[in-house]
Amino acid sequence: MSSGTDLHEHLALLRRRWLLLVGCVVFGGTAGLALMRLTPPSYTATTQVLVTPVGVPEQTNQVTGRQRESLNLDTEAQVARSAVVAARAARALRVEEPEPVEVSVPPNSAVLSITVTASDAALAATQSRAYAQAYLDNRRESALAALTKQQRAVLAKLKQVNTAINTVIKQLGTLARGSAEHAIASQRQGVLNRQAAGLAVKYDQLRTVTLTPGTVISQAQPPETPSAPSLPLYLGTGIMAGLLAGSAAAYTRDRLDRRLRTAADVERLTGLPVLGDLSGPRGPGTGHDLACAAVAACPGKRLLVQTLPAGLHEAAQADPVPVSVPLTVLDGSDVRDLSRADAALLLVGLGRAGADEVAAAVLRLGRHDVPVIGAVTVTDALPSFVPLLEPRTHTPLGKLVATGELEVSAPAETTPLQAGHLQASPLQTGSHLPASHLRRPGQPT
Repeated sequence: MSSGTDLHEHLALLRRRWLLLVGCVVFGGTAGLALMRLTPPSYTATTQVLVTPVGVPEQTNQVTGRQRESLNLDTEAQVARSAVVAARAARALRVEEPEPVEVSVPPNSAVLSITVTASDAALAATQSRAYAQAYLDNRRESALAALTKQQRAVLAKLKQVNTAINTVIKQLGTLARGSAEHAIASQRQGVLNRQAAGLAVKYDQLRTVTLTPGTVISQAQPPETPSAPSLPLYLGTGIMAGLLAGSAAAYTRDRLDRRLRTAADVERLTGLPVLGDLSGPRGPGTGHDLACAAVAACPGKRLLVQTLPAGLHEAAQADPVPVSVPLTVLDGSDVRDLSRADAALLLVGLGRAGADEVAAAVLRLGRHDVPVIGAVTVTDALPSFVPLLEPRTHTPLGKLVATGELEVSAPAETTPLQAGHLQASPLQTGSHLPASHLRRPGQPT
């Protein structure tokens, strides 16, 4: 089956259950609006911090298309949302636990966006600024600790070199000039002097380093409007949830509902072709089209017409269809109608008959080798047809012997049936024959 056919079937199903679908969508949208009214408003404030190198060796970032700064800002973003920074911000705010913070890095920048969402606008701005300041203070202290550690390491190395120089100088005083030992000691003294000079320069550089952890380039301000709840978000989510729930409910309802409401339901749920739909307004050629379809579909000359449900004609008003059909119409009132029928036509009352009832009728007729050529859908007004019954003999019930049908030359009697049967044509009976032609099959003429 093609995708276009599948889409058409799905749309047809939704059209059949449009009331249920629309109800779920309206309910979902209303629930979304109600939930938005019940949700307390929240405000979002953002502080932007420009991060700069502190002046001491630190982690570097690989320069890519997203991040062109050598500083690893992804690591700095993790530090800004760490528990250490949160604890420092809580101490500055004098609260036990501040609101959660979100830190993002705009592409191709060295800026951290520190965002806080709270139930109060001023509180959100205050905590955002506190987080930014706590991050900068923590970065400065971390850099200062690293710088102090480096200074101590250089100073310790310098003291070690100076001690080695003093030892070499003492050795030179005991060695004879021009000897190999004196030359080696002199060379060693020169190397140590150069190391000491280099360490002294490095120590001086570390003592004069200016720590620059970063600066606040945009202070958070109390927002004027709440960031949540959002009308498009809540309403759109409610409508989408209602649409999904309505589609699922429509599919479930359509699969479980076996009632026949339209002619399309008859074809879809029973598989029978609908020869005529008399449930709506009838045009001038409706009866003629129905008669033509019945004649074309019937494989024989005797057509059995059954109404579903069985008592449909009792509450319905007869609606005559003035069309003569060259068929002998059987209404099932005679015990032989089922055995003599060549085909059957079902009159299905929309809104009253179900698919299971139609399927049971088709199965019952199939057991007697009576094919069902189709169905005619009706509502409150059934077509009233006058069938031309075949002449038949009146065999006493006491004689259970097989007798043939009598051929009567007299004009056959036409009797009106209940609403729901076709009208046969006088051309089908062979009327206007002489009375002397009355005979039994096999009797000599």
